[in-house]
Amino acid sequence: MDGLIQGKIAIITGAGSGVGRAAALLFAQHGAKIVASDVDAAAAQATADAVRAEGGTAIAQACNVAVAAEVDALVAVAVENFGRLDIMYNNAGITIQPQPGQKLKRFIDATDHDIDKLFGVNVFGVMNGCRAAIRQFEAQGGGGVIVNTASVAGLIGYGGVVYGATKGAITTLTRALALELAGQNIRVNSVCPAGMPTKFTAFSTSDMAVASMAAAHPLGRAIEPAECAAGALFLASSLAANITGVNLPVDGGLTAGIPLRKPG
Repeated sequence: MDGLIQGKIAIITGAGSGVGRAAALLFAQHGAKIVASDVDAAAAQATADAVRAEGGTAIAQACNVAVAAEVDALVAVAVENFGRLDIMYNNAGITIQPQPGQKLKRFIDATDHDIDKLFGVNVFGVMNGCRAAIRQFEAQGGGGVIVNTASVAGLIGYGGVVYGATKGAITTLTRALALELAGQNIRVNSVCPAGMPTKFTAFSTSDMAVASMAAAHPLGRAIEPAECAAGALFLASSLAANITGVNLPVDGGLTAGIPLRKPG
């Protein structure tokens, strides 16, 4: 039985760890050929090696998504190696890392460097990925899929003001770009994960810390990177052929409202 994206060529940014690595493995399991990209070249290579160890096809390419020329080169590498591009998963993202034992910075304590860096990766990085993919999709005659990793922080106030502002930009970009590209049969959607105990969040992985994060979600557990990757796979696949402009929460019910009772 063929996979959900059998034979498709997919670029995944931020593929060196977390959601990106989980997506690379999952997309490959469903038949895609993967270009695993990360600012950390060794991490990207480790992901590509992991895909190949499971029998999939993958190459690695270092890329700083905040630099448009590097993203253009990333798409060129995909085309050079596999002949085309079908799926652009703009997953790379960063946050303002708190110091150990400290809370997130308040908005007025965020430095200009913090703000510029977050917008450079989280907003301009996604825009660079979208533009490079669109150019290639148009060169192929239209069609194609863009999936962005946004966040519940782009839907509600959550996870810091500057970070939320960048993710709000992505949810709006996703809707507007979907409308602009619909006539070319290019679909644009995003996944919006809630709390995940990964190195990205600098969140402690102690049992107590994970339990605290889990308690914030009505379903009673934190989000696993593979669960966010599964949402991206659905949006990238033909199962979502008539879905565009959607920001899909993968959040254990966090954005649904205020629960009437605690889980359990």
